[in-house]
Amino acid sequence: MMLAPSSAPMPEQGWQTTGAMGSLQSLKKFHSQDFKDLRALCLSQGLLFEDPTFPAHTSSIGPSLLPEETLQQIQWKRPTELQRNPHLIMDGVSRFDIMQGEVGDCWMLAALGALTLRKQFLENVIPKDQGFQDDYAGIFHFRFWQYGEWVDVVIDDRLPILNGRYLFVHPRTSNEFWPSLLEKAYAKVHGSYQNLNGGYLSDALVDFTGGVQVQFSLKEPPPELKEILRAADRSQCLMGCSTPGQSRRNIELRNGIVQGHAYTITGAVKIPYKNGWKHIIRIWNPWGHGEWKGPWSDNSPQWDRVEPKYREALLRNKDDGEFWMSCENFQEQFSWVYICNNTPTFLDFGDGHCTMWSLTSYTNLWSPGLPTRRNRYSSGNGCCPLLCTGRNHYSSAGAASTNPRYFFKVLDHDSNTYNVAISLMQKHAEGMQDEKNLDIGFSIITENSRVLKRIFFRTRDVTSYLILSPGTYTVVPAATEDQEFEFLLRIFIKNQDCNESSNSSTSPVLLMDVPRQNQDSSYKALFLRYAKQDTTIDALQLQQLLNEVILKDEMTSLGGRFSFDSCRGILALMDLNSNGRLTLQEFGSLWQCLTKYTDIFNKEDRNHSGFLDAAQLKNAVQAAGLATDAQLLRLLTLRYGDAHGRVGFSDFVCCMLRLDTMTHAFQNLAGGGSQILMTAMEWLTLVMYT
Repeated sequence: MMLAPSSAPMPEQGWQTTGAMGSLQSLKKFHSQDFKDLRALCLSQGLLFEDPTFPAHTSSIGPSLLPEETLQQIQWKRPTELQRNPHLIMDGVSRFDIMQGEVGDCWMLAALGALTLRKQFLENVIPKDQGFQDDYAGIFHFRFWQYGEWVDVVIDDRLPILNGRYLFVHPRTSNEFWPSLLEKAYAKVHGSYQNLNGGYLSDALVDFTGGVQVQFSLKEPPPELKEILRAADRSQCLMGCSTPGQSRRNIELRNGIVQGHAYTITGAVKIPYKNGWKHIIRIWNPWGHGEWKGPWSDNSPQWDRVEPKYREALLRNKDDGEFWMSCENFQEQFSWVYICNNTPTFLDFGDGHCTMWSLTSYTNLWSPGLPTRRNRYSSGNGCCPLLCTGRNHYSSAGAASTNPRYFFKVLDHDSNTYNVAISLMQKHAEGMQDEKNLDIGFSIITENSRVLKRIFFRTRDVTSYLILSPGTYTVVPAATEDQEFEFLLRIFIKNQDCNESSNSSTSPVLLMDVPRQNQDSSYKALFLRYAKQDTTIDALQLQQLLNEVILKDEMTSLGGRFSFDSCRGILALMDLNSNGRLTLQEFGSLWQCLTKYTDIFNKEDRNHSGFLDAAQLKNAVQAAGLATDAQLLRLLTLRYGDAHGRVGFSDFVCCMLRLDTMTHAFQNLAGGGSQILMTAMEWLTLVMYT
C-alpha cells in the first residue's frame, strides 16, 4: 500500500522536496554486525549463518500482518532448499525481476524498480562480494542510507514460505534471489515485514540513494511538467508516482490502474505523432503485471501511427506490468510524482549546464525546555532609561526560541532557478523506523531578522527549496511538540557552473560534502561531570570546563584561555535566576551558542592562526546573523582584541554572547512598542564598550 502524502508540506505550486548524501567509506554496521567477520566465522566452522537479530520467527513477520493460524503455518527455507542452482543475480538486475508478494510494500518496490535503472546508485545498495557460488555461508548484506549515514545490513537467507509459495516479493526467474533478500534486509531495518505494509515512496527513494528528492501534486502540477519529467529522465534521476486512494484492498479500475498504489516511472519522451509531437510516459507496476488499458497502452491503435523506428525502440508488448500513457492521461490517473537524485539538479528543470552544489550536514538534538537569556529582555516590569520613555510594553513573541541555529551564505543568484534546498529529517532509533513522527520543521531568517519562510509538518522529512539572493541566512529547526528529538539538517547550495568544456551535462557535481557531527546531547554528560553531583555550576567550574573541553583544539587555544572574569561575564549573561550559577538547562543554552560560535570562528580563521582580524570579525558577526557598522566594529576590536587588533577564540565567544544578547534585547524592547531614543547601532556601541 502506498501512503498518500496528504499531510506532506505543500510549498509553492504544490512542490515538496527532501534528501542528502553520506559516505560509503565510513559504513555503519547495523546491530554492530560485520558481514566479512561473520561469514569467515561460519565458513571456518562449516555452518550456515542464522541471524539472531532478525530470526526465522513470526516476530520478524509482525504480529498483525496475517491471522495467527496462518503465521503458524509459515516455513523458513533457504534458496538452496528451494532451487538446485540458486543465484543472487542472473543476467544483471532489472525491474522485471520483481513481483510483489502479500505485504503492501509497493512503495518500496516502486523505488527499487527505479533503482534498477540507475547503476550509479544500484552498486551502493547491492555489494558485489557475495553470492551462492563462492564462499557461500547463508549470509548476505545490503546497504541503505539512514539519516546521513550508509548502513550495512546483514541477513541470513532464510525466506518465509507459505503453502509452498513465497510469502513476500518473489523473483520472476525462479532461481534469482536478489529481490527477496534485499526486501528482507529492508524489513530488518524497519523492524519487521509488517512495518513495510504501507509507506512513502519518497522515503524509500532517499533510503536507496542518500539523495535529495522533490515531489509535487498532479492536482496542481507545475506548468513545466512535461519538461521536468523528460529532463529528470535524461539526468538519470529516480522517479516514481502514486495513485489516489487509501484502500488496503488495492482496487483495480476497469482501465487497469490500481488505486492507492505506487508505480515506477521508467521513461519520459517526446515523439513525432501525426503532424506534431506527443509527450508520453512509461510506467511500471511492482506487481509485475496489471497494466493501463487506455490510449498508448501495449495494444492501443495510437502506436500504429508512430514511425517504426520509434515504435520498435519504445514498445514492449508483454504483460510485465510496464506500459506507456500520454502525459494528459497521466495527470488524470495519478496524484503525486516523485523525483530523486544525489543533488537537486532537477530543480534546474533541464538546464544543460554542469551544475555544482555544495552540501553541509548537521546532526543535533532539539530540546524544548532549554531556556534562553533573551527571556529576561522580553518580559518584566522595568524599562531601560537609555532606551525608552513612557510605559514599556514587552513582546515575547518569537523572542524565547531556544533552538540551535545554523548559518549559510548564498553567493550566486539567478532569479529564474532555485539555488537552495534545505532538508530536516528526524532520526528514529535503530530498528524503530516505524516510530511515530513528530511535527517538525524550521524557519529561514534573513540578515535583518525577517522570517522568510516557516514550514512544519508531521513527516519524517520536511524540506523546502528557495530562490535566494546573495547574503547570509539562518535556519532554525524546531518541533511543535514538547518532546526532545535528534535531527539531521542538510543544506544544499547551488554554485557557479562547471567549466564550459565539461562533457557531462547529465552528471551532477557535488562540490563539497562536509558532514558536521555536532552531537550536542553530550552537554548533559559534561555538565554532570563538572558539577560534581550538584545541580548547578559556578564561574570557576565553568572556567575549568571551557578551558579543558572547548579549548582542547590547538587552533582555538592559540588565542588565549578563558579567564575567571570572562567566565563570570558569560555566567551573568546566561544565568536567568541571577544567583551566580548555571543550571543544566541554562548550560544547554550556552552549549548551543558555543557550538555555533566555534563553527563560525573556524570557518573565518582560514589561516589557522587562532585569531580573527577586523575583516574576519566582521564576516563572523554577519555569519551569526547580527548587524554591525564601522564604528561598532572598531570598538569591538578595542574591547576584545589584543594589541594588534586581533580577537582570540575565548574573547570572540564573550564578544558574540554579549553582542547577540544585547541585539535581541534592543529588538524585543523595540518590538514591544517602546519609544526608542537611539538607533540599534548607537545602543550596541554603548553597551558593548561599557
